[in-house]
Amino acid sequence: MTATSRRALVTGGSGGIGSAICKRLARDGHHVYVHANRSVAAAEAIATEIKSGGGSAQAVSFDVTDAAATRHALETILKDGAIQILVNNAGIHDDAVFPGMRPQQWHRVIDTTVDGFFNVTQPLMMPMIRTRWGRIVSMSSVTASIGNRGQVNYAAAKGALNAATRSLALEVASRGITVNAVAPGIIATDMTDGVFDADAIERLVPMKRAGLPVEVANLVAYLVCEEAAYVTSQIIGINGGMI
Repeated sequence: MTATSRRALVTGGSGGIGSAICKRLARDGHHVYVHANRSVAAAEAIATEIKSGGGSAQAVSFDVTDAAATRHALETILKDGAIQILVNNAGIHDDAVFPGMRPQQWHRVIDTTVDGFFNVTQPLMMPMIRTRWGRIVSMSSVTASIGNRGQVNYAAAKGALNAATRSLALEVASRGITVNAVAPGIIATDMTDGVFDADAIERLVPMKRAGLPVEVANLVAYLVCEEAAYVTSQIIGINGGMI
């Protein structure tokens, strides 16, 4: 893949998948903004690790569900130039069977994924459009396609993200900007630790193993590279054959 240096923002960059994406994008020569909300120290540690290895990165902190705070933080970042690579990776799950789901659980998950997508992506669009080049990748989930008990809120959020991805891709396709989503299955991170045991993985995943964060990062790295210019409006699964 060709290596043209761009400015990249990875929301939720302090988590397992997010940190792998940050490190891979930095390795490819991009300047990476490692985002976190509460885990600021983790984001700073990742940025420091990247810089120690010769890459370029800095930590940024804001709550993607807070539109005003997000816009203020992004305006500061944009003073140094457009963000041309955006990875919408911030997300949470708050599981409960639907009859017992509290309104707070529903809104918390929807707000982070769906409102977070708008709050982060929309302010970056016009600066990106003016450069006539951009890559937007949002982190979806296999759950949006096949469902999962106890995750009606999470499936709804990721399904909405898929729909937004396809529609936005159509709007900006003529501007040199691609918009795609990556839909992981079971990936070995702190978020899934203890949720899926070996027997469950054996039963659910044809490849009989959990995926690795670096494998997700490798897919994202392809989608944001020069060679992926004709790939847009796609929801790409990375799930070991679950569907």
